[in-house]
Amino acid sequence: MISSEAVKSRAREVGFDACGIARADRFPRLAALTSWIDRGFAGEMRYLAQSLDDRLDPRRFLPTARSVVSLACVYNTSSARASADAPAGTALVARYARGEDYHDVLKARLRALVSWMAEAAGPGLEALSCVDDGPVQERVFAEQAGLGWIGKNTCVISPSLGSWMFLAEILTNADLTPDAPAVDQCGTCTRCLDACPTGALVEPYVLEATRCLSYLTIEVRGGVSRPLRPAIRREVFGCDICQDVCPWNRRAATSDDPAWQPRDGSRPAPILEWCRRSDEDWREQLKGSAMRRAGLRRVRRSLAYAAASLAPADRDSALAALEAHPSGRDHLVGDAVAWARGAARSS
Repeated sequence: MISSEAVKSRAREVGFDACGIARADRFPRLAALTSWIDRGFAGEMRYLAQSLDDRLDPRRFLPTARSVVSLACVYNTSSARASADAPAGTALVARYARGEDYHDVLKARLRALVSWMAEAAGPGLEALSCVDDGPVQERVFAEQAGLGWIGKNTCVISPSLGSWMFLAEILTNADLTPDAPAVDQCGTCTRCLDACPTGALVEPYVLEATRCLSYLTIEVRGGVSRPLRPAIRREVFGCDICQDVCPWNRRAATSDDPAWQPRDGSRPAPILEWCRRSDEDWREQLKGSAMRRAGLRRVRRSLAYAAASLAPADRDSALAALEAHPSGRDHLVGDAVAWARGAARSS
């Protein structure tokens, strides 16, 4: 037999910053995913529809589940700066991808916590864990577990930690005492909606992923829709704008965890510098990084789109640098470079 308090204490010991408990129920909020997918907002993320039934009921993932242990790690660091503070012509990677790949780090911590739970509970414990690659709507359970509310920017916002958090879950047959759900504290604020450069937040609490810069720079495998390409000016992997402007992040918690400290190759830098970086250097940078999800081709593609916004001399140098690398002969990169030149001529 294990208690909720014991689980929370152990979670902190293995490296999590917050832990809460929710019932493994089919909460009404889970059903919103169905209409969101039906509106076409998932775009190329077809796996969401394919696993929809599992995402609507946690007991399809673990039939004996009675509790969901919701966990969070703060990835914000003291060196991070808001996107608006970066000089013009700077290439930016979303904060979450500047350190080690969170999948690897969090899975190791989850294994440690589940192992302890199995030992503490004794025979009969069942538990399955996941980060963001399992069929669990982690934000809904984080809200139900009291970690924070789902804000108008669709991120989970903790009143004490802010929104710069990785989420993870453990579904278990242990009957743990649940926490009170978090209460929405967005109020009348619409700063995230107002700041989104592509209007991806089509209404409060609703994100049209197919317009989001994170989706465009990470999930889209081919060329980005031409009308949206000019919006990719600095954010070449992910986007932090809606979190940068959130008032709850003014005093957001920071982490000194070595895993989340920016790697040299992911720190904000001039777009021209990133275009000149060799394919070999990029491949080394992508190892052990969440950026490997996009891969070299898509990073180069987004850099070409961003280069179109540079002053003429820097733009021409950046595009020539992209073409000089072996990856520049890839049709996806070549199409982006050609578009950037054409966009510059027509502006």
